[in-house]
Amino acid sequence: MALLVLKFGGTSVGTTERIRAVAERALHLREEGHQLVIVVSAMSGETDRLLGLANELNPRVDGRELDVLLSTGEQVTIALLAMALEAKGCPARSYTGAQVTIRTDSAYNKARIRSIDDARVRDDLEAGRIVVVAGFQGVDEDGAITTLGRGGSDTTAVALAAALKADECRIYTDVDGVYTTDPRLVPHARRLERVTFEEMLEMASLGSKVLQIRAVEFAGKYNVPLRVLSSFGEGPGTLITTEEDAAVEQALVAGIAFNQNEAQLTVGGVPDQPGVAHRILGPVADANIEVDMIVQNVGEDGRTTDFTFTVHRNDYEKALELLQGAADELGAREVSGDVHIVKISVVGVGMRSHAGIASRMFEALSRENINIRMISTSEIKISVVVDEKYLELAVRALHDAFELEEEPAGLPKEQG
Repeated sequence: MALLVLKFGGTSVGTTERIRAVAERALHLREEGHQLVIVVSAMSGETDRLLGLANELNPRVDGRELDVLLSTGEQVTIALLAMALEAKGCPARSYTGAQVTIRTDSAYNKARIRSIDDARVRDDLEAGRIVVVAGFQGVDEDGAITTLGRGGSDTTAVALAAALKADECRIYTDVDGVYTTDPRLVPHARRLERVTFEEMLEMASLGSKVLQIRAVEFAGKYNVPLRVLSSFGEGPGTLITTEEDAAVEQALVAGIAFNQNEAQLTVGGVPDQPGVAHRILGPVADANIEVDMIVQNVGEDGRTTDFTFTVHRNDYEKALELLQGAADELGAREVSGDVHIVKISVVGVGMRSHAGIASRMFEALSRENINIRMISTSEIKISVVVDEKYLELAVRALHDAFELEEEPAGLPKEQG
């Protein structure tokens, strides 16, 4: 018998018929002898509907009141799922985040979990009940309802699994696992049997939307085995675990990730002297704009430099405005930008022990006459910025170059 935490997203519980299907899946697992805690999101589209209502009444709504409103979406789902389980003769009990208690800080709309009181959940499990918990929400020290941000139900599930020392946390979604890249771009992309926490964290931060970044961080920190599965089919999914358990010593590259929400900014002809980088990026940081890749090139005259970096595309206009002011103060030659770029990354823990990954990547792009604008690296990742028009061509070329459609030799396959 295992203790499992299951998480179902909004699409998985989007209708009463799908809620019944979730109940059926839970009953099968319970009949196998497992103890179950189920974390659910609001029904598909409900959070957006609630946000729309709030904006109609007050576009500058207070964060505290917005969290009170948004938390009601999950409250509906937990009650409906508990009802569906009870209708099938299975004892169940639903809890909001505040009832568990999931204690958070007071950062409304993006709160972080501080602690979980799992006593009630354990009592219900011992009594033979399935416990249904509202994802995405908690309560602060003052008793105010808080929410964890978009995708926060993943974090709720992982945090509960860590607190309960669950055998596995299963994330059910509309895909049947983590793929070597987006199958919509590369139809022969392969579902990964296993991937490490580090690789999944890089892939999530680089554009893969299978899991919330904070959930992966939490799972890695507390060593919670994560499995991504389909809500609408069978199969083993993808296990996300430690490097030792993942048996990836022969897997050179895990996957190709990409992010289309990038924009590039350049301040040209600034004095090449200490403090320039801070004077350029300081106002950007003060505006809470996150900077990603950075490149600085010394000019031909040796006295000036061109400073280039990337930001999220939504922050482009604001960052461009801030740079104009900084450029005037520095006496820069020009400020320019481009929103028609994309970041493509090769990710894999195998890079630690294999040389030549970068040259293989650059060779593949060169063969397709794709120019690289920027490059950044980490221990298990190489990222490049290229023109957006080359996205599909570049991803397919890299996927083929690293032969990701083939199962790495020697890796064990899981049985469905």
